[in-house]
Amino acid sequence: MVSDLSAEQVVPLLRGRLGNPYRFVETCASTQRLLADGDPEGTVAVADEQTAGRGRLGRRWLAPGGRALLCSILLRPVPPLPCWPELSLVAGDAVAAAIREQTGVDAVLSHPNDVLVAGRKLVGVLAEARPGRVVLGIGVNVNQRADELPAGTAKPATSLRVELGRSLPRAPLLAAILLELEHHYDEWQALHARTVQRVR
Repeated sequence: MVSDLSAEQVVPLLRGRLGNPYRFVETCASTQRLLADGDPEGTVAVADEQTAGRGRLGRRWLAPGGRALLCSILLRPVPPLPCWPELSLVAGDAVAAAIREQTGVDAVLSHPNDVLVAGRKLVGVLAEARPGRVVLGIGVNVNQRADELPAGTAKPATSLRVELGRSLPRAPLLAAILLELEHHYDEWQALHARTVQRVR
């Protein structure tokens, strides 16, 4: 069975530059590890399942295969900025906006890197930087049942399926998130470029 996150399903839906190139694997340790130093900005890595996914502060991100949206996006801010940690907020805000637009679920950003629905965690964002690049890891609970969500977490978990009472196709949601992230990222870069010009 072809995954709904395969290149054949996702690439025709992409409307911006993020996702070019698009890399999909069925399973991996972490999508963060699928992006190489030499990959161009906009490269996106996606997996149906992660065996060693992680979140902020080294916490594990667990999800049954084929249920969540697990992706990493490579960005190269120009010029390289010391304020790159802000990209966790930029990405979280973009994901929340895309989810609201696509599903009607009232998803909101929670500082510094979560997206919540009525206090329940729906999305986690992890930003990792190396010289010249930032990799954004995004995990969205999409089609997990209530009994498939992690228990005993600092914030109770939820999924779009739990909130809506139905499953969702993941490819259109991923395409919407990438486009919204591109817009937010470009606005963030433009804002900092203007700030640098004023300081000079």
